[in-house]
Amino acid sequence: MSRKPARAYHEAPTRSAPVRARAELEFEEATILGALFGQFDANLVLIENRLGVYISARGNRAQIEGPEDGVARARDVLKAMHQRLLKGEELDPGAVESIIMMSAEPTLEGIVSGDLGAPPIIIRTRKKTIVPRSAMQIDYMRALASTDVIFALGPAGTGKTYVAVAQAVSQLITGSVQRLILSRPAVEAGERLGFLPGDMKEKVDPYLRPIYDALYDCMPPEQVERRIASGEIEIAPIAFMRGRTLADAFVILDEAQNTTPAQMKMFLTRFGQNSRMVICGDPNQVDIPGGPAMSGLNDAVKRLEGIEGINVTRFTSGDVVRHPIVGRIVDAYEGEGA
Repeated sequence: MSRKPARAYHEAPTRSAPVRARAELEFEEATILGALFGQFDANLVLIENRLGVYISARGNRAQIEGPEDGVARARDVLKAMHQRLLKGEELDPGAVESIIMMSAEPTLEGIVSGDLGAPPIIIRTRKKTIVPRSAMQIDYMRALASTDVIFALGPAGTGKTYVAVAQAVSQLITGSVQRLILSRPAVEAGERLGFLPGDMKEKVDPYLRPIYDALYDCMPPEQVERRIASGEIEIAPIAFMRGRTLADAFVILDEAQNTTPAQMKMFLTRFGQNSRMVICGDPNQVDIPGGPAMSGLNDAVKRLEGIEGINVTRFTSGDVVRHPIVGRIVDAYEGEGA
């Protein structure tokens, strides 16, 4: 494979910046090397840029040079990428970014191979196999598999809703639950859209689009539509939850920071037998009048954190799994308001 033009840091090391470590990896499966290294070695370039190392690929070998810590992390990242491809999982730039971020965690090897022989932390759906893309997602995915009520707090891009929908789809297709109920408050983000034409579904669908996107990413579109038509999947504003008991269901409330305390109490008390509830939201992006002080999410966490059967997972900008610049944007805005 021929690379794109050399980058500035590919210049030969000078005496003032000696190479401190070197490692070499050999890969036996030649058929996946193209996906491993990326087109024009794009994946290797990404690792080099993030970890400050230089990687030379020759045939089925990769030689890593640079600072000792960077070389060790780059070696672990390449091994994790290789194992991911061997399992038939996709390896897009976002996945590579996530593996690089998680290489700083002592649990990376455990995620890839399973601690003490245990299976890796994964969620299987019809279309995808989801693995943790940040350190906090490890705890979150464990909570989703074992805890009755989970509060997922943190900025956009941390996978709060997406991972919850994936877990819900997984439990639906295995028969662990009979229904998926996906909800969010119908609140505009700082704008007034005015009158929306159409029937009730057409009026609320714009608010629920992110949930639809996650569903279609985990299940074939025809299955999503069929299950919605049969009632196995229900997508509705939070106002439609009043007076119901949600049994044998996986229930997700998205954008929960825009509920009032009364709405949140109403929603939480819908909990029924053999159910699981996930409440996702960003406490710093409240769009209802009164701001964070009037948020039902903030109120509920204060009241319920520490109660048995309730888990609170807090994501930060360091857990953002979109483009790295999203995390820097989050830091800039939160720092400004601090």
